[in-house]
Amino acid sequence: MSQQTTIRKLAALVNTPVEKLLEQLAEAGMKFSDPDQVVTSTEKVKLLGFLRRTHGKDEKSADAAASPKKITLSRSRKQELTVGGGKTRSTVDVVVRKKVTLSRPAEGAGEGGGGDERAEILRKLEESRQRNLEEQQRLAEADRQRAEEAERAVREAEAAREAERLRAEQEALAAAEPEIDADAPVAHKAGGHGHPKAPPARTEGREAPPRGKARGKGSEDGGNRFAGQMHLSASDRARRTSARGKPKSRRQGDQSRTGAGPHGFSKPTAPVVREVAIGETITVADLAQKLALKGGEVVKALFKMGVMATITQSIDHDTAVLVTEELGHKAMRADAEDAENELLAHVEDVTGEKVARPPVVTIMGHVDHGKTSLLDYIRRTKVATGEAGGITQHIGAYHVETDRGVISFLDTPGHAAFSSMRARGAKLTDIVVLVVAADDGVKPQTIEAIQHAKAAEVPLVVAINKIDKSGADPSRVKTELMGQEVVSEEFGGDTQFIELSAKTGENIDALLDAISLQAEVLELSAVSEGRASGVVIESSLDKGRGPVATVLVQQGTLSKGDYLVCGVQYGRVRALFDETGSQVEAATPSIPVQVLGLSGVPDAGDDFVVVDDERLAKEVAQQRDAKRRESRLVAQAGNRMEDILAQMGSGEGQQTLNLVVKADVQGSVQALRDALTALSTDDIRINVIGGGVGGITESDATLAATSKATIIGFNVRADASARKVIETHGVDLRYFSIIYDVIDQVKQVASGLLGVEIREEIIGIAEVRDVFRSSKFGAVAGCMVVEGSVKRSKPIRVLRDNTVVFEGELESLRRFKENVDEVRNGTECGIGVKEYNDVKPGDQIECFERIEVQRTL
Repeated sequence: MSQQTTIRKLAALVNTPVEKLLEQLAEAGMKFSDPDQVVTSTEKVKLLGFLRRTHGKDEKSADAAASPKKITLSRSRKQELTVGGGKTRSTVDVVVRKKVTLSRPAEGAGEGGGGDERAEILRKLEESRQRNLEEQQRLAEADRQRAEEAERAVREAEAAREAERLRAEQEALAAAEPEIDADAPVAHKAGGHGHPKAPPARTEGREAPPRGKARGKGSEDGGNRFAGQMHLSASDRARRTSARGKPKSRRQGDQSRTGAGPHGFSKPTAPVVREVAIGETITVADLAQKLALKGGEVVKALFKMGVMATITQSIDHDTAVLVTEELGHKAMRADAEDAENELLAHVEDVTGEKVARPPVVTIMGHVDHGKTSLLDYIRRTKVATGEAGGITQHIGAYHVETDRGVISFLDTPGHAAFSSMRARGAKLTDIVVLVVAADDGVKPQTIEAIQHAKAAEVPLVVAINKIDKSGADPSRVKTELMGQEVVSEEFGGDTQFIELSAKTGENIDALLDAISLQAEVLELSAVSEGRASGVVIESSLDKGRGPVATVLVQQGTLSKGDYLVCGVQYGRVRALFDETGSQVEAATPSIPVQVLGLSGVPDAGDDFVVVDDERLAKEVAQQRDAKRRESRLVAQAGNRMEDILAQMGSGEGQQTLNLVVKADVQGSVQALRDALTALSTDDIRINVIGGGVGGITESDATLAATSKATIIGFNVRADASARKVIETHGVDLRYFSIIYDVIDQVKQVASGLLGVEIREEIIGIAEVRDVFRSSKFGAVAGCMVVEGSVKRSKPIRVLRDNTVVFEGELESLRRFKENVDEVRNGTECGIGVKEYNDVKPGDQIECFERIEVQRTL
């Protein structure tokens, strides 16, 4: 501490607030008004004596014996020093820690002696600070010296390498000298790489050697020594300039590029004109790479043309052609099938030995003829109970292990709206099992399934179901099928007929034997090694897992980590799951699996192919997406023109019902779109303006609001932001879980039939907070009613991530320990769901009622 210590520094040293220190100085009789005023040693001693007297510690008191014998002061100082220069510049952190121990003054010393002792303490502290500063300077000087030594070593190494290179060049010139004409100009000898007029290099600020001296040195052994001396002097000047860290002069740089020396190159006599293949769109970076230019030069040329584009943006074909010609190159249109041809060659390269594979069997037939029940008996699971209305609404893919080997089953919907699903299932399959109820006979969807099987040239196996019922008549079924050219073997045909019961399990083994026999006749085989290929059976958008595609592998082995292109989507396989939800590492031919990792939701029926890298997959997917977008725009333009002509021809014009369709899987979206569009008449046209997979989002609600459309949610729900837009604009939102309810309601409106329609109105939503186990009711959900009210007598649905996972009714509704009939908003309650024990925290229990509403057009 120096004699120029201020009050602020003294407060920091003794760890006391500045205001408190000013008060203590004032009480001691010293008036200070500014914390930056200087405190002398005498004033410090006076303050110390005042404080000791205040606390009852007189210098002459006997209590002084109890005071500490020693005082230890610790100080730490951190400082940054910059050493070196240029590339070797670095910053060094210097931390100095100092610890000083001071002894108590000897007994019997008076007040004057105490003052001398404190002055001695201050002096020692000042000396310590000076020593710390000297130590820091010494460390900084040492670091600077080390940096200079390292920089000097680098310069010496560079100089040694340059000298070695010059020595090698001189030896090469000396070896080539006998072949050079002695009368040729010296500059021509030195520039023997296409530059006969290359001048000798000069360094700015330094004169070239006198011509006479150079000739004198070269007179002994001719022009070789003269040329070598010229070359060495120029290189030596370049080396010395680089060693000092100064840039080369322009003339010297030109000389090094134009190349006096064996490593020079020939300057092109004419500009290089490249032919660049350009597709419909191309990014600025890709165009610059094809032109062998920097991206900034292409961006600059675009700016001059008035196109403001960055290096990562895409430009159209015409703009790319103009900028290419502006830069002096030729543009040509790229073949749109380049990526597809590369993919085709990629697939054809996969060859291998074919081995036997399991058969793929599709279950087809009319609604409620027992297709899913038959498959359930084979799989020993209950799938039909989870479908709304007891009918199948998706394509289910399963593989089971039987005594006769592995068989893969595809269960298709039987409803009329799912014709495209049945057609897709017939194309994927090896054998079609046509299920016909013995008490119902041949129905329209039965005939349609036969037509799909014949169009796909797939053999049929007829399963006559429900023979255990009292009204069963198998002979009637056989007779009706003969009218559809499906003849039983007992009548001289080639189709196997099996009479069975999916309920009791009668003759199920006979059906499996018939399938195995048919598979042996077909001699099914596939390449099991190599890159996989197959077809998308179904796809959906999961909130937690993203796009999920159910695929059927037809060739090769699909493994985790493979890159694949799937329609207009691509990606890398992150995980594979079988139909039970278990994760698998690979899938062989005829095995259906769920794939995670795609860039989007592919369309059902799209082919997928595994490729080597992501680049090819991305290019193919982008080209396919561009083609699909162009065709869609052309089709939409045609529709708009037709609409205008139709409105011009008719006085009133055709009414249009706009719909936005959202469903839980891609197949349902396609089925709803096709079924609703087919309901159009001369008076009203059903126009599906939007649709997709997943919950109803804010963008869907905005689209419906702007186009005055009705939103149809099939097994999905709207999120909070979408509900806000729907309530603000009064958008008509309707939820459905059974497809024929959708078709019936839209058909009634489109046909102009007035009457009473049944709507589902949500009256309350309860959020599950926790789940408790009860011996009487099973899983009991502890809930908080967040909207409306929950009534015991009304049906409910269980929602998970805005998707319906169960529909049923309440088994119990309790408030504390009492059974109640209704629980209102903001109230806690306990809910027991009947025949469903998989309720989880975070689920929503939706209470609704079906009401009759007078419908008007």
